[in-house]
Amino acid sequence: MSPNQNPPARDANLPGAHLEEAHLRSILSNVPDAMVVIDSQCIILSFSSAAEKMFGYAESELIGENVSVLMPSPDRERHDGYINRYLRTGDRRIIGIGRVTTARRRDGSTFPIELSIGEAVTPEGHVFTGFIRDLTETQQTERRLQDLQTELAHMSRVSAMGTLASALAHELNQPLTAIASYMEGARDMLDSADAETIEMVREALDEAAAQAMRAGHIVRRLRDFISRGDTERRIESLHKLVTEANALALVGAGERGVQVRVSLDPSADRVLVDRIQVQQVLLNLIRNALEAMEDSSDRRLVISADAQPGGTVQVKVEDSGPGLDPKVAEHLFEPFFSTKDTGMGLGLSICRTIIEAQGGKIWATRSSMGGTAFHFTLIAATTDDLDED
Repeated sequence: MSPNQNPPARDANLPGAHLEEAHLRSILSNVPDAMVVIDSQCIILSFSSAAEKMFGYAESELIGENVSVLMPSPDRERHDGYINRYLRTGDRRIIGIGRVTTARRRDGSTFPIELSIGEAVTPEGHVFTGFIRDLTETQQTERRLQDLQTELAHMSRVSAMGTLASALAHELNQPLTAIASYMEGARDMLDSADAETIEMVREALDEAAAQAMRAGHIVRRLRDFISRGDTERRIESLHKLVTEANALALVGAGERGVQVRVSLDPSADRVLVDRIQVQQVLLNLIRNALEAMEDSSDRRLVISADAQPGGTVQVKVEDSGPGLDPKVAEHLFEPFFSTKDTGMGLGLSICRTIIEAQGGKIWATRSSMGGTAFHFTLIAATTDDLDED
């Protein structure tokens, strides 16, 4: 046979072909990660045993179905477009790149996964293989790491708060002592109501007011120092920020049976933000929602985003939990106010600081599902921002 000639196609009825098929079946049955093979039309060709356990489907139920059945919204609606764009442009946004995202079980619950996609070209066309690792399988290790991180963070906060309290006590002691002295002197002088005494009282009150202003300047200077922080805003995809934060928030959440729906306005995808800080806000709000729904029979979480007038994007995280007492809602974002027995009351306060530093605002309302909805705004990326980027 000439070196340039292709080898003859193997007859499917030959013993070797059956051997190869058996070998492939053996691999699919024993590979530890879930493996899903699809064609260029996103139709499932193969579904491994690990995938059956992970998603709750039998292979026979999914062969010939679109792979989007394994995805929550909005990836479910967008997946075919991802593949078509790659086949048309060769732009590798997903292929060959591992990423953290979410998947959907047969019962509708959502869980975090690590997804890697490989590609092969066959005589029949492109074939894509997805290797899927369920991140909840590592939740015991993750929880232990989280416990250690929480303990370390707690000790760091205690140390930082001790230093802060000491600095505040030192800085504020002098003006507060002076205010007390001036006010006591003014009170004593009021026993004599002559004009000269009244003038002295007026001077004492002026001095007390000046010291109060000084104390206020000290507090404001300290607040500015704490909140200044270097933030580097870049143009980011809100869809990517939400997807990653949602997946990370679900790690260690256990089998809570939470149904997560993500509904993001495609026209509001590009935002000008500090990625890490905004994801920290999303993580905090999503985890708060998951905790709020722990005792609820109906566990639904909806994350949405819409473009708003004035060049902003409004993001909303809402749950189907018990909701908030209106009296509690008034103090939610105040430092050291917490609805949790073991809470420090700093999470939502930090969220507000972060969002305001990004040029937005944050607030809470009653959810359409009866629980709580947290809203915050971000700055939408403009054409000028895109040019600069």
